[in-house]
Amino acid sequence: MDRSELGATLRAWRERLAPADVGLPSGVRRRTPGLRREEVAQLAGVSVDYLNRLEQGRGAHPSDAVLGALARALRLSTFEHDHLFHLAGSTPPGPGRIQSAVRPSVLRLMDRFTDLPALLLDAKMDVLAWNALATALLGDFSALPPAERNVAWLRFAAPRSAAQAGSRIVAWDPAERERLDRALVSDLRAAAARYPDDPGLLRLVRELQSRSADFAQLWELRELNERHSDRKRVHHPDLGHIDLDCDTLLVHGDDQVLLVYSAAPGTPEAEALELLRVLGLQDLGAPTR
Repeated sequence: MDRSELGATLRAWRERLAPADVGLPSGVRRRTPGLRREEVAQLAGVSVDYLNRLEQGRGAHPSDAVLGALARALRLSTFEHDHLFHLAGSTPPGPGRIQSAVRPSVLRLMDRFTDLPALLLDAKMDVLAWNALATALLGDFSALPPAERNVAWLRFAAPRSAAQAGSRIVAWDPAERERLDRALVSDLRAAAARYPDDPGLLRLVRELQSRSADFAQLWELRELNERHSDRKRVHHPDLGHIDLDCDTLLVHGDDQVLLVYSAAPGTPEAEALELLRVLGLQDLGAPTR
């Protein structure tokens, strides 16, 4: 790990970004160019003190999850993403490994979904990115450690963390829970066939099997179900039950999916989303990644 060069590189990449590049308001006049440490820390889901230590060359060895979160926050290209891993003394994902780097073009696309909640998942269901309306609807993923931002983990292994973060992505209607649980495990089973040697996926499955009897039982069924869209009920603490269409858009080449929640115009659900857009974001800030 080249701490000095890692810190200098992180500072340079932070200073080259404008707030508008990551969907943040410019605010008052800035004394220095680029993003503030507080903004990058918020986008990456790490503490300001931790980022400060990394930039000063004093930080501990960052995990792959933290490196990926920093790469997404800084809008790094694939080449820059791999360079960041090398500077940190880590091996970037290679062939046969799940791709968790996010294309800047995909993040720009998500920025345009100002009236629809959207979040991006990789093949093992890590939540890689989300927009402001997804935060208003589903909870604050940045309140979770990067390693716990995983749909399967939140559903089967970490209900307390999900509750503490206010995450409602897995707060499914009891009548639909079995069907959605089966579909979730089916997606993981299919990913395990595509990436039999991915260490992150292997570790996730082992931990879920040891922590959750429900997951272990469903895993042994070896069910496979192909899905492109769904309808889900979200339990929002202020707005109550909201039934939304959830469409899955595939990011070709990266084996990532963009989940977009929507409602038919003129319905109570569409009015609820509009209320979230107008009121719910006032305290939630800008898009978080």
